[in-house]
Amino acid sequence: MHRSYNSILPTHNRLLQKKWDDTYYNEHRQKVYTAKPMVDTRAPPTYMHLHLKLKKLQLEEERLATIERDNRILLEKMSYIMRTRGRVDNRNNYEYRSLNREKRQRELLRLTRENQSILGRITQRKPEYSADSWARQWEDDQKFMDNISHFPKNWWLMKEDTNVQKKGKKKEKSTVDTNEKEKEKEDSRPGSAGSTKVVDENEEQKTKA
Repeated sequence: MHRSYNSILPTHNRLLQKKWDDTYYNEHRQKVYTAKPMVDTRAPPTYMHLHLKLKKLQLEEERLATIERDNRILLEKMSYIMRTRGRVDNRNNYEYRSLNREKRQRELLRLTRENQSILGRITQRKPEYSADSWARQWEDDQKFMDNISHFPKNWWLMKEDTNVQKKGKKKEKSTVDTNEKEKEKEDSRPGSAGSTKVVDENEEQKTKA
């Protein structure tokens, strides 16, 4: 086989050249097979804790354990009720007592005494100003103002009273005048008593003449 092997380059021994070329070729193929790519196109790594959440499983187990315990307690109570008369102890004879009731009572008494003392001081306090002296002073001021004023006191009220009196007198006069006019009209009508008197007087004067 080595005799039929033709190398690319000239050589003295074809057998050795064939072996060398075969080793070089095999080394090249091994390097190509074991060469790493420049771009990583592999899938991302998968982490176990992302797929299998142990904390979630633990919480779920604890919740199921709590439910199981509550169910067991409830079943025991139901079995006890079925075995017995099923009475329920709903009586509560506890008396509510405050631990600081006495202190609050003492504080309330102290506040009431202080309020009473303050009220007594307020009621017994004499006023600094005298309302009677203020009233007398105001009366004197009113007298002085009346003496120096040009118009009398409450002159606008007096004016209104006079206007009302004048209006009343005018109304009375107008009513009297209208009554007199109505009487004259009634007397001047024929057939009335006044007209008959006038006719009788005229006849008497004619007979005397």
